[in-house]
Amino acid sequence: MMGYYLLMGVLFLAGMAVSATLRRKFTEYGQIPLSQGLSGREVAERMLRENGINDVRVTTSEGFLSDHYNPANKTVNLSPDVYSGRSISAAAVAAHECGHAVQHARSYSMLQLRSTLVPVVQVSTTLGQWVILAGLGVMGFGGGNQTILLIGIALFAMSTLFSLITLPVEYDASARALKWMETTHLTSPQEHDKAADALQWAARTYLVAALASVAQLVYFISVYLGRRDD
Repeated sequence: MMGYYLLMGVLFLAGMAVSATLRRKFTEYGQIPLSQGLSGREVAERMLRENGINDVRVTTSEGFLSDHYNPANKTVNLSPDVYSGRSISAAAVAAHECGHAVQHARSYSMLQLRSTLVPVVQVSTTLGQWVILAGLGVMGFGGGNQTILLIGIALFAMSTLFSLITLPVEYDASARALKWMETTHLTSPQEHDKAADALQWAARTYLVAALASVAQLVYFISVYLGRRDD
């Protein structure tokens, strides 16, 4: 038990440190103008066009680092600072989100799998923890219920699977973005290194989240197995 709490504490602190570093990096590189002077919107539109993608719109969305690609309506949604920004950060984020659009257009298997799991994960994320608590007996179920606990673990496992599948999706999108930025000479070598650094820190947030989810899942399974053997 103490080992689990210690591990989760370490992962929590790691997540905070990675998130803080990510914000610092994006703020720092957000103050360095892109030598070609393109805005995030212009970078996105150019990357889409040069990859033969003509049915994806580039729009703006509210919030800091709220950038995302929506495969349902084929939109690249960029936060205001990225959409209008003409910095290394803006270019890196815009290209990364277009990397997802390229994945969609090329039928990248991991993105397709993640999209398929979205409806299931929306349910499992909402119910999983509550069902586990009920199975443990925390919600007035006396000593708990093994079947309910197992159902909760199965729901939580779907969320963990989603976190793991997200890793190759995010890393691949960044790789596509960086390769395109380099081959098209959108960035100088120095700018490319900074863009890569920013995207690597963004990917680490997903890595820490996945590790935390796996740790929780292993703990819940160990509790279930321990109770079953009693």
